[in-house]
Amino acid sequence: MDTLADIAPNTQFLGDATNVNWVSEGTPVVYENDSILLTMAEGTAGTLLSSTHYVWYGKVSATLKTSAGPGVVTAFIVQSNVRDEIDFEFVGTDLQHVQSNWYWTGALNYTNSANLTAASTNTETHTYAIDWQPDHLDWIVDGQILRTLYAKDTLNFTTGVYQYPQTPSRIMLSLWPAGNPGNAPGTVAWAGGEIQWNNSPYMVNGYYYAQILDVTVECYNPAPGANITGSSAYTYTSLSGTNNSVALTNDQTVLGSFFATGENIGYNPNSASSSSASAGHKATGTSSGIAYATSGVNTVPGSVGAGLNPGSGDGGNVQGTGSTTDAGTGSSSGGIGGFVQGVVEKTNDAGKGGASASAFVVAVTVLFAVLC
Repeated sequence: MDTLADIAPNTQFLGDATNVNWVSEGTPVVYENDSILLTMAEGTAGTLLSSTHYVWYGKVSATLKTSAGPGVVTAFIVQSNVRDEIDFEFVGTDLQHVQSNWYWTGALNYTNSANLTAASTNTETHTYAIDWQPDHLDWIVDGQILRTLYAKDTLNFTTGVYQYPQTPSRIMLSLWPAGNPGNAPGTVAWAGGEIQWNNSPYMVNGYYYAQILDVTVECYNPAPGANITGSSAYTYTSLSGTNNSVALTNDQTVLGSFFATGENIGYNPNSASSSSASAGHKATGTSSGIAYATSGVNTVPGSVGAGLNPGSGDGGNVQGTGSTTDAGTGSSSGGIGGFVQGVVEKTNDAGKGGASASAFVVAVTVLFAVLC
């Protein structure tokens, strides 16, 4: 079996999570024992893998070795379409720690970050886990809980809203060049300085790399009182960004083309055309009646991922201003400056694997399905 069969470039994925489990931006490379290398060569934005399925509470674990070097950042995060986010981020000049972080609807709060111990992250294999439940969140390294956040401690007394990650999220693994000299000075400083593209001991075959050995997911039940009418997709019923704005439905998640939106999911302006576009190329045209995107149309999903906004002026983790373009995912151009986190509110989250009456465990490598 082709081990890359479950990874598709983001320029080809139209929301059908039954056919592909991961979408990629950049160049993932199959390595020994079916592990995946996230690669980053000079002049690129690195590599991002994003799951096509969403998790609405669960324990997500990734076993990996990071990259290293000034300006090089490896990340393992879960992120929702309203920019709830839970992070592990690895700065290449600090190989003895991992930064933990979280956001609620993209609101910037630099006090949310904390360093956790993880020795020799680039040469020793560690398993990093995000145990995300409706009432609390644990960051775990090699089976040890190193940090806990309680939802009750995030209450905004003015609004009465718990500012706690609480919406369905995708799994994202990335390697990106935060230290490119064109990035904001605060971003470069946070990343440990500018990237060394020449004579770096951390480059092999012309690129930096991080190795992903496996990803496992244990799915939990939605929060009590969740609106469940099906098992195929998550739908936002309001723009509040809270868990009671999410419904589990049987709505369609497959786009008619890259020009479709959550409000017009079947739209395909070139459905009658016989022209074609080469695989993975952003050109106007169709293949089997599916319209590929032009350079002015955001592709879906996979262009969002871990990393600082290259336009930010400080060292904090900043979400970008990506656009909503599809049923449950949006994208923001990554560019040379690094992947930009930036999806705002939308409708359907593609690929819910089913509503279980109880928690269940699905152990997978990065090459196979994440069933939640």
